[in-house]
Amino acid sequence: MSHSVQFISERIEVSENLEEINEIYYQRGWTDGLPILPPTEERVGKMLAGTIREPQDSLGIVHPGGGDATIEKIAINAAMAGCLPEYMPVIITAIEAMLKEQFNLHWIQATTHPVAPLIILNGPIRNELHINSGHNVFGQGHRANASMGRTIRLVLINIGGGLPGKLDMATHGQPGKYSFCIAENEELSPWEPLHVERGFDRSSNTVTVCGVEGPHNMNDHSGDDGENILTTFAGTIATQGNNNMLYQKGEPLVVIGPEHAAIIARSGFSKQAVKHFLHEKARIPRRLFSKKHQQDQFSEFSDDALIPVTPKEDDFMIIVAGGAGKHSVFCPSFGLFTTSVTREIKP
Repeated sequence: MSHSVQFISERIEVSENLEEINEIYYQRGWTDGLPILPPTEERVGKMLAGTIREPQDSLGIVHPGGGDATIEKIAINAAMAGCLPEYMPVIITAIEAMLKEQFNLHWIQATTHPVAPLIILNGPIRNELHINSGHNVFGQGHRANASMGRTIRLVLINIGGGLPGKLDMATHGQPGKYSFCIAENEELSPWEPLHVERGFDRSSNTVTVCGVEGPHNMNDHSGDDGENILTTFAGTIATQGNNNMLYQKGEPLVVIGPEHAAIIARSGFSKQAVKHFLHEKARIPRRLFSKKHQQDQFSEFSDDALIPVTPKEDDFMIIVAGGAGKHSVFCPSFGLFTTSVTREIKP
């Protein structure tokens, strides 16, 4: 993928002292608060060699700051984050997905809600790039997950203007705002993976982006059949304060651990049946909400109604990820005027 590089970005002259460089970048608001690798011409050139795109090619405007997402600017942020060149097609595809109108990046960047774009990888590229889909899938320890997720955040800061307290108005934020990138554990899933469900061939490599909160653990070590485990899931998912429940919008993400998935599937549940069960059982009686919520959000429901987390069962996103252990997680989504986007990865 190598080609001659004509750099177009402005250069700054700084000391070769790593501590001084990091202090300059930190003071100018160009980092996520963690140390970065200086984006020298050599490092950026290596990143650009990982894609056939030209440095001046633009993916579009990154809101709310309005910066132009050129391939070179993306490569600069990837170099800062410590990426390998072969990660560039994944990063570019993820940014293309986030810039789609239906994802509504402007709202996700500027809201007070603790939402962050989560990157989900499917296809053979998961193994080719050693992207973690197993133990500690949302945690530390894997360069691909960590550095690609971090690149997305640096792009949202440096091109999209998402500086905390300025354009990023999150009340509390969440750790996923440092890095939020996982792969589906297709090998241990009893169901079709997310990208196949969305119409892609199993051999295709895809990126899905969705705006979600951090993972909420769902612990069930005693459930010995699908109905018992899914009942635990439903009780965890049906919480009053999440955006999906309150606004009746969005795509709540359920990340089922392989052990739970195996038990649920052995009990005869397809992925669609899981969605149906959760839609029917993850509900809260209207009377248990605050009077203000009953009045403002649920006025169209009767007094004895059970309020679902989402209007339709297909609003649920279901994937399998994680390692051994009878745990699964729930990630409420931002919910407001945003939908997930899946795109095939191209060079």
